[in-house]
Amino acid sequence: MALIEVQRVSKTYRLGDANVRALDRVSATIAAGEFVAIIGPSGSGKSTLMHILGCLDTPTEGAVVIDGLVVTSASARELPAIRNQKIGFVFQSFNLLPKLTILQNVELPLVYSGIAAPERAARAHAALAAVGLGDRVRHRPSQLSGGQNQRAAIARALVNSPKIILADEPTGNLDTATGATVLELLHELHRQGRTIAIVTHDPDIAAVAQRQIMIRDGRIVDAAAAVC
Repeated sequence: MALIEVQRVSKTYRLGDANVRALDRVSATIAAGEFVAIIGPSGSGKSTLMHILGCLDTPTEGAVVIDGLVVTSASARELPAIRNQKIGFVFQSFNLLPKLTILQNVELPLVYSGIAAPERAARAHAALAAVGLGDRVRHRPSQLSGGQNQRAAIARALVNSPKIILADEPTGNLDTATGATVLELLHELHRQGRTIAIVTHDPDIAAVAQRQIMIRDGRIVDAAAAVC
């Protein structure tokens, strides 16, 4: 059963006097419980596609359906709640707030959900323990390594128990060994039943997924199962 459906989605940006078509009638599905890599070179449209899947951007044309909800019909006021409830994000640059502790960073999605403080703290502690950071909850991002910050970002993505984890170049700022550890953590989340979509330009990273969706010049050119 499809958890995510992209139906003939296009995205056009205005740059000066020119229209730039970042996506061109893209259609794809991602099944519940699948681990997918969206792969393509720089400028191919893969990050634009991820932003649309994550309700961070809206298409110029077409529709996106997530968990049975047509999110492209949602209002600007409804989209933040959809993101918060259904999607967890992991970014290359971690996107942790430097003045907050790791615990406070992980609690943020729960604050936006209106969860009471005691439950927020309990769920954030549990999420950090699950990624091996139970002893670092009072540290700030500057006091942790890149790999620890990425694990904290994964904990933040998990804390609201979303159905979907979207990871944009999650190993891009990490060394090879640390990146492998982060990928193994994402694999473990997949084994637990999460739907994972990784955006990457690296064929070696994409090869660990069950299936690759290859995008080039704003179009999907292959969506076959990965050989691994």
